[in-house]
Amino acid sequence: MIGGVLRRVLIGPPLPTSQLIHERISKVKGLAVFSSDALSSTAYATEEILIVLGAAGAGALALSVPIAVAIAGVLAVVAFSYYQTIHAYPSGGGAYIVAHDNLGLWPGLVAAAALLIDYVLTVSVSISSGVAAVTSAVPALYGQRVPLALLAIALVAIINLRGVRESATVFAVPTYLFIGIVGGLVVAGLARSAGQPPAPAPQVAAAGVPLSAWLILRAFASGSAALTGVEAISNGIPAFHPPESRNAGITLLWMAGILGFLFLGITALAHRLGIAPQPQETVLSQIARAVFGTGGLYYLTQAATALILILAANTSFADFPRLSAILARDGFLPRQLANLGDRLVFANGIVLLAMISGLLVAAFHASTHALIPLYAVGVFLAFTLSQAGMVRRWWTRREPGWLLHMAINGLGAAVTAVVLLVVVVTKFVHGAWIVALLIPGCVGVMRAIHRHYDEVRRQLTLEGARPPEPIRRHKVVVPVAGIHRGVLPALRYARSLSDDVTAVLVDIDPQRTRETVETWPRWGLGVPLRVLPSPYRSLTGPLLTYLDTLEWEVGFDQQLTIVLPEFVPEKWWHFLLHGQNALQLKLALYFRRRTGHRVPVVTNVPYYLGAAAVRAAPRPVRAGSLPVWAAGGMLAVVGAALALAVAHSWPMVFQELLGLAAVMLTAALAFLLIARSL
Repeated sequence: MIGGVLRRVLIGPPLPTSQLIHERISKVKGLAVFSSDALSSTAYATEEILIVLGAAGAGALALSVPIAVAIAGVLAVVAFSYYQTIHAYPSGGGAYIVAHDNLGLWPGLVAAAALLIDYVLTVSVSISSGVAAVTSAVPALYGQRVPLALLAIALVAIINLRGVRESATVFAVPTYLFIGIVGGLVVAGLARSAGQPPAPAPQVAAAGVPLSAWLILRAFASGSAALTGVEAISNGIPAFHPPESRNAGITLLWMAGILGFLFLGITALAHRLGIAPQPQETVLSQIARAVFGTGGLYYLTQAATALILILAANTSFADFPRLSAILARDGFLPRQLANLGDRLVFANGIVLLAMISGLLVAAFHASTHALIPLYAVGVFLAFTLSQAGMVRRWWTRREPGWLLHMAINGLGAAVTAVVLLVVVVTKFVHGAWIVALLIPGCVGVMRAIHRHYDEVRRQLTLEGARPPEPIRRHKVVVPVAGIHRGVLPALRYARSLSDDVTAVLVDIDPQRTRETVETWPRWGLGVPLRVLPSPYRSLTGPLLTYLDTLEWEVGFDQQLTIVLPEFVPEKWWHFLLHGQNALQLKLALYFRRRTGHRVPVVTNVPYYLGAAAVRAAPRPVRAGSLPVWAAGGMLAVVGAALALAVAHSWPMVFQELLGLAAVMLTAALAFLLIARSL
């Protein structure tokens, strides 16, 4: 009851499949859903450039403007290249589909792995940056950044579980608020500083390294984070209203223009106002303070920045599940990721992304600067493979205008390949090596999953199979731990299957065994009882040995069936008070695989405890109610503990662990509620 109410409140009522076409979104909402990641990167890309250049002293910060211009040029090339990809592949899928279709299986899997890793990092970086904006405005919250980040991830995940159209409506307001307020900040700041010389060079720490080409390349690589999310629209083309390709392409051009204007404007303002990165205040916060003062517009800018950064994770929550579903349908990821949930979204992918990104945020203490070195490798690898795939496509198909199209995509592939090389070389020792190892690791896992599905398909095919012989007799075994009301329905069911029924009791407790043997003649329904000795107090060992012996006694036309009696407690927490022997036996029998031996059929006969159980026949229990209640109860306890920890300033390690537990329990609860409704 409570689980169902909670699911409706958090996620909403289920939507019929026929509603799927009505869940499409317009260009205006599409910009909010698929461009929030790219647009939000303007809040930290300039700062990352300045952090690297600042190591060479205040004089080096002036190079941020030409570096930003170079990055904007790469953005223009990539945007026009993806504009062509959108029209060539209107079904979506982005870099994975393009590379797989034109370059082969392995490049496609590499592109898919790079994108999946990038989406996880996008959530982590965006949420961490949003929390940094909040702590810049309210420094007292700086020590609580990890719990705040984890709670933000849970919030964005829940919003996305409600469906594409609802999430687009929610995210449209902060996206356009950010565009308006930061765009106004850029215009006002440039207008105010027009005709005036740049401010004096800001005070920074003493130069630790000389200014060199290597340092400039590192700054370029860090600032390239501004390009993350550009590919998102090409992955989500089917989410747009028809004509999908046209609407997605227009949205991409809007996004590229707005992104370029904001990124160049913020970088130019930082130079003209003499802004340098500070540990506890972001560059954008300093610019807003210098232009707007410390009044309402400043706090509105910080609020809009925090919202867009936190909700920018929505781009990943929109694309990660879609790409995972495509890979799952192709057999490279678990099939569950291809299932549509109650609200016509790929809910399993949303929950998985929330859990992985939450772990990453906790591991890196919600530090944007610590996560950035991991960020751009996957992005530019996917860019390069996608554009190279498009070059091959134009070359092989030779459609009208193919030379111009191939030249545009070829330029995009060359530029992104150069940037990829720069990013890998300059950031390798700063953390890019982790992604360089994760990508082949993910490819290996996907290939292993695909081999498994191929093997399952080979073993399950009906080709060459013959109809099985009919079962003529049953040999039924009923394992019991004693004799009580919960055993009687199982004995009755076993006798309905066959006259050859044996009840088996493993002698772990001699006193209980004697009581059962004495009571059995009256309540055993005529079923013989066999006691198995267990000198080492093992439950499953003697039973499996007995079944091994029994296989030689039954005929080849006889089916060995095991009927397990099991009582189900009325309350979820009662489940924790019982040994669950039936569950242990089920698992032992389920995973008992031996070549050349017949597989027994295992049947459960539940007996539901409660007041009604004595008066009436057992009623079916709602599947999954026990885990839902357990997850809900634990989430309430952890949430209360987290609130107490924040209020009383407990050590950060406890707060981070409690926040991580809250995120994982929220994700688990959402997953259980969705799975329960399927």
